[in-house]
Amino acid sequence: MKNILHSLILLIISSFIQVAIAQENEAEAKNRAIFNRIEYFFNSQQPDSIYQLASIDFQKKISAEQMNTVLNQLFSLGKIQEATLQTFEEGKATYKVNFEKETLSIVLRIDTFLNYNYLEFKPFQAVPISKKDSVISNVETKSPLDRYVDSIARNYATQSNAQSLSIAIIHKNKINTFFYGETEKGNQTLPDANTLYEIGSITKTFTASLLAELVNTGIISLDDSISKFLPDSLANNPALQKITFKMLANHTSGLPRMADNWNVGPKFNSSDPYAHYNQQLLFSFLKNFQTKTEPETEYLYSNIGYGLLGELLTIISKKPYQQLLKDSVLVPLEMTSTTDVIDPKNLNVAYPHNEKGEKVPFWNFQALSATGSLKSTLNDMLRYVIAQLTYPESAIQKAMNLTKQYTFFVPPNSDIGLAWHMSMMEDVTYYYHTGNTAGSYSFIGFVPDDKSVVIILSNSSTDIAAIGLNLLDKVLKTK
Repeated sequence: MKNILHSLILLIISSFIQVAIAQENEAEAKNRAIFNRIEYFFNSQQPDSIYQLASIDFQKKISAEQMNTVLNQLFSLGKIQEATLQTFEEGKATYKVNFEKETLSIVLRIDTFLNYNYLEFKPFQAVPISKKDSVISNVETKSPLDRYVDSIARNYATQSNAQSLSIAIIHKNKINTFFYGETEKGNQTLPDANTLYEIGSITKTFTASLLAELVNTGIISLDDSISKFLPDSLANNPALQKITFKMLANHTSGLPRMADNWNVGPKFNSSDPYAHYNQQLLFSFLKNFQTKTEPETEYLYSNIGYGLLGELLTIISKKPYQQLLKDSVLVPLEMTSTTDVIDPKNLNVAYPHNEKGEKVPFWNFQALSATGSLKSTLNDMLRYVIAQLTYPESAIQKAMNLTKQYTFFVPPNSDIGLAWHMSMMEDVTYYYHTGNTAGSYSFIGFVPDDKSVVIILSNSSTDIAAIGLNLLDKVLKTK
């Protein structure tokens, strides 16, 4: 009888814990949804719309004029480029927000009516991160460059919320790889060159190559209006008629980072936020889309723009995005592991972990597949980047070459081709892109003139972009 009562008590406690976790996750998702609306209105400079999201009590304390004054000062920092949840405690969410010119923290609390009753902008202070005593690794350090890479990588991998890290360096025609940490927290399993990681927005560079191949074969032109290939219900929208394929590929279309309907509806799941977003929802947003930014006048990173580009490529080619990708890129480059869906039988997988070091699901995609759906390995990414360095002979190499041509200046000191960002380092041009999901971060950077490459794959959401650029700079300086 005692054992039965004990089991019953444990079951009740467990149920209470599960309900509490579910409620907190729901509250966090609702907070993020309101934050995303604020971000959208901020980036389109609509202070009145931001003010309308406030609760009555908030509006009693702060007038619209006061709010407009604050927001107009903040607009000088440029658009919000990225926002990451740092903490969620007692209903208050603190976001690390990267503006074009500065990084701030935004603290947001909402009420039961989904209006915010607390909104604070303050200087960003990084949350102190503890270190692990040690981390398992598979590394050979034969040169000063190897030892430098190991030092930087090990410092990252020993952070308490980091999991695994896979790095490839190409320098003087030699490839060296570095592996650290665990593919899943606590499993004591190192990654290797065939471990599958989410690569997030690096997917966009693949999408740009698909576009470039259609251009090279004369099927479309970069300067064609996308309205020529859209259903009549969208093609009649004057805002879309001004957008070309090049504008989608270099983020100058005027489309926002995300549509305002991406995180609404009963099928939305904050832990897999794009799985529900289908063509119907995408086209519903685009039908009445109006831009406040004239196309090809300003760089505005747009996931929704690349989602639309992917849908257009499937309409033109009459192939699903993944089939088009397989036929044009993956098979020719022998990238046998790159995929959009994880095979449950594949045990060599780097499971995503969030900033708290907690395991989170892989993301799934529908209409936004072209923007961030791919998972890949270090070996496949090496094949991909080596093809970028090779004199263009095959159709896919010629397409890749087109993606690296200059299309637009991005202040303060960089340019963009088709997806690839480019700038100067050590008097040569380097190309790079990053990818970031809820639990993974990736970086790829290369210098064609020097045949230098840095690839980093991580199953932690902790930023590695700065590390990637640091290592690329070191590779170039190492003679």
